[in-house]
Amino acid sequence: MLKEGETIPDFTLPDQDGQMQSISSLLKKRHLLIYFYPKDDTPGCTTETCSFRDNLNELNNLQTDIVGISADGTKSHKKFSEKHNVNFPLLSDEGKELLSKFGVWQEKSMMGRKYMGIVRTSFLIDQNLKIVKVYEKVNPLTHTSEVISDLKLFVH
Repeated sequence: MLKEGETIPDFTLPDQDGQMQSISSLLKKRHLLIYFYPKDDTPGCTTETCSFRDNLNELNNLQTDIVGISADGTKSHKKFSEKHNVNFPLLSDEGKELLSKFGVWQEKSMMGRKYMGIVRTSFLIDQNLKIVKVYEKVNPLTHTSEVISDLKLFVH
């Protein structure tokens, strides 16, 4: 997994509207929070996404943009985005290349069964593409408030 202080890899992925988004189009002289989540419209992912949606004004006031990334396709992202009025890009990495580069595509286990999946992780990136903070084993209920608390330290 990428670590604090490392530079993130360049990428271009489609968003929920099928528009290609690159890191350069997403990074606008502000911080960028990239959150990787397992699956559209599942309870934890919906909680996390809606919390970011509901706190987007505060994140913007803290000079931070947000983008969600999962292995779901653009049609799934579009449905999820419209259902929950998501007001930021959701990117699709169906090939799992970026997920692998960030180190969030890992072996997981549930009830003794091992499988590959996305480990819920977020990366706070500065304007120079450097990772400022890595959030591992994210709790969807408290993650947004944790990010906002950290941003208040970084931005002010």
